[in-house]
Amino acid sequence: MAKLRISCSRSPIGYPEDQRLTLKSLGLNKLNQSVVREDSGSLRGMILKVRHLVTIEEASQ
Repeated sequence: MAKLRISCSRSPIGYPEDQRLTLKSLGLNKLNQSVVREDSGSLRGMILKVRHLVTIEEASQ
């Protein structure tokens, strides 16, 4: 499976708490922090919820 690099590009301040908790569940606690995760349906759903706060790119293996 492909891996995705997810980076927090905007601050979650001022957004609903469920979106802040989604960022936290992705492992993004700070601005400009990046994590690499395996691509899956549940991950895509979380990314879709906070797509205005993150940037996504395919990670090199």
